Amino acid sequence: MTPHLASLSRRMDELTDHKREFLEIGRRAGRFPSAIANYRPDGAGSEISIWCSNDYLGMGQNPRVMSAMKGAIDRFGAGSGGSRNIGGTNHYHVLLEQELAALHGKEAALIFSSGYTANDGALSVLATIGDCVVFSDELNHASIIDGLRHSGAEKHIFRHNDVAHLEELISAADPDRPKMVVLESVYSMSGDVAPIAEIAEVAKRHGATIFLDEVHAVGMYGPEGAGIAAREGIADDITIIMGTLGKGFGTAGGYIAGPATVIDTVRTLSRPFIFTTSLPPAIAAGALAAVRHLRGSELERTALHDNARLMHRLLAERGIPFISDNSHIVSVFVGDETACRTASTLLLERHGMYVQSINAPSVRAGEEILRVAPGAVHTAAEIEKFAAALDGIWQELDLPRCDLPGLHLPKARA
Repeated sequence: MTPHLASLSRRMDELTDHKREFLEIGRRAGRFPSAIANYRPDGAGSEISIWCSNDYLGMGQNPRVMSAMKGAIDRFGAGSGGSRNIGGTNHYHVLLEQELAALHGKEAALIFSSGYTANDGALSVLATIGDCVVFSDELNHASIIDGLRHSGAEKHIFRHNDVAHLEELISAADPDRPKMVVLESVYSMSGDVAPIAEIAEVAKRHGATIFLDEVHAVGMYGPEGAGIAAREGIADDITIIMGTLGKGFGTAGGYIAGPATVIDTVRTLSRPFIFTTSLPPAIAAGALAAVRHLRGSELERTALHDNARLMHRLLAERGIPFISDNSHIVSVFVGDETACRTASTLLLERHGMYVQSINAPSVRAGEEILRVAPGAVHTAAEIEKFAAALDGIWQELDLPRCDLPGLHLPKARA
């Protein structure tokens, strides 16, 4: 064994109690949230229900989406054949970008292979232009952190959702330098929502560009599913909207939408965009079908928000703490890694309910959560059954309860 491999082995020994394990599942087409755990090609495995999926609206199982993907495969085959500028641009890529630009009321859009590469690829370019100084929320996603790090731009971190701290930091900057504020609308681990209107006012006073990550909002909030900024009526104050196709829209990929000059700059200079095989045409076709469907349908959004409100109420009645009731993400606060893993295991083994325990580095140590996502496809009866099961496990493990769930709890890191 080489010295390097020996070092790797020792490091893995140190991580034994914290290494990530993955449950192999087979989602059942047309029957989601039903799935088969430890799925095998012969269909063997145990039936479970999924309570932590990011396919919030069930669009990954939508008949229109699946039909569009099958049709695209019949016409164009499985893969795209190359990067976007070397033989890998299909008409569905163009149509999808046009649809996303229209959804957000922007001049243009650009799709990436994932939400992660969209943030990384866009920010690593945009933050380098004109000696820009960046102001970033402390709980921003790893992809934002990496994109800003790769840019090499000067960066200042403001306390989570703290508008006064942002004002303090941005006021201290050279008024003549280009500035950019980067934040998320819905934070993935805590489920809380940013005060976008107030932040937009600060940015406007200081002539700053806003880059808003709406990954956990597009499809689910606002008119036609355009996100939180659109819901608040301030989408025109946001320069660049970043979103994903892998959550509310049920497929895969990420995108940015904004002024044509911004999109052209990223398209020309972004390494993660230039040097990556483009999305398969079938994925683009499915995403296009999902976006078009959700622009014309409120049924899925209504069901999602009704189910989130029901889950919040049932947990509150039982004194089970959760971090925020601002969104559809119900982050049940445990605060102990072992207890969180145990609760997740008991839910799966006893009740067939799959909720992944979330520990460091996704959240700070001591702020472990069960990140519950009651989706549009769950029924009220299923949510009531889940809450009862969690209540029993809470009692068995003697986990702390609270009189005011969702209040005075530490915030989890996205």
